[in-house]
Amino acid sequence: MIYVGIKGHVLALDRATGTEIWRTKLSGVRMKTSDFVNLSLDGDQLYATLSGEIFCLDNASGEVRWHDQLKGLGTGLVSIASASSPLSDGSPSSLLTRAERDRMARNAAAAAG
Repeated sequence: MIYVGIKGHVLALDRATGTEIWRTKLSGVRMKTSDFVNLSLDGDQLYATLSGEIFCLDNASGEVRWHDQLKGLGTGLVSIASASSPLSDGSPSSLLTRAERDRMARNAAAAAG
């Protein structure tokens, strides 16, 4: 899927056809100062920011998992970053570094003869 943030909404589109899969309105914003939606994907969670607030959505359904108004920080643009490895797919083995995976593969090949 491709995720789009626009005018206070988040949409998921089919990557191959562009067909809309789901659409979620980011509601409950205390003071809407902008329509700009910033997005960051982290595993099965999609983070969206709007007017100084952050939302966590399920990336498969668009359901809002939680919303934080980030009180006391204003209503400006919010940037987001993930601590997850770009190589991670959520499984324990994917959390290994590329060097660790290469070393394990060499060891397995040497043991196999």
